[in-house]
Amino acid sequence: MLKQRVVTAVVMLLILLPALFYRTALPFCMVAMVLIGVAAWEWARLNGYSQVHALLSGLLCLLSCAASWWLGMLEQSLPLLWMVTGACWVLAGAWVLHRGVAAWASHSRTLRQFAGLMALWLAWLAVAQARTVGVNFLLSILLLVWVADIFAYFAGRALGGRFSRGKLAPSISPGKSWEGVWGGMIGVLALAFGWQAADKVYASTVPSLFSSLGSHGAWQLLVGALFLAAMSVVGDLFESLVKRSAGVKDSSGLLPGHGGVLDRVDALLPTLPLAMMLFSF
Repeated sequence: MLKQRVVTAVVMLLILLPALFYRTALPFCMVAMVLIGVAAWEWARLNGYSQVHALLSGLLCLLSCAASWWLGMLEQSLPLLWMVTGACWVLAGAWVLHRGVAAWASHSRTLRQFAGLMALWLAWLAVAQARTVGVNFLLSILLLVWVADIFAYFAGRALGGRFSRGKLAPSISPGKSWEGVWGGMIGVLALAFGWQAADKVYASTVPSLFSSLGSHGAWQLLVGALFLAAMSVVGDLFESLVKRSAGVKDSSGLLPGHGGVLDRVDALLPTLPLAMMLFSF
């Protein structure tokens, strides 16, 4: 399993890194669009659609991304769109997680499918806009999510259950603990303030998410970083809820050792649009 994970990770990096650091945003946006299309296929399968319908869902998501690209939305300021998207993630995410796994299947399958495709399209639009702003900006968002996940994993393993009375969401993801959440947030705060300081020292011409938030005071950087870290947990739990409802461990087996594309991007689905919302304002 470890060998599979390493080989898959290396192959993914060989594809993503050249696209990310290319002089224009074109290659990265195209790679991200393909990944989102695959994630749409996985989403349809998780919601009980046939292979044909799932493939059509992936194609529809690809076409939606391409249309928004053609319409010039990557270069447009869209504060209202990001504000509405952010509000939906905060309110609907909390509501769905509160109702639990058993309630998920009671919602209309068409509604579930539409919500998922919208979330994936908006995540692609957000990541494409972030890359258009600059590599420094996009990397600061991606690393926020990755650091939150890594610190949560190690804090959970080392301290899980020692200070809190119960698990974070035992019916959705039994392995997650409150200690892991706090550990992830500590890691994110260290990253945020460290990155902001580095931006000042090296006078980066491209803003990072952290320098943008910190330009209005340390309190805004503190609150913004913690908020995004918390929403990355919501995205992770949301996908876990859907998978548990479907009775599967992974969204697919396309990435050996890692599961599916949705398993890799779940925490980014709410974080990317919310980061663009904060940046827009």
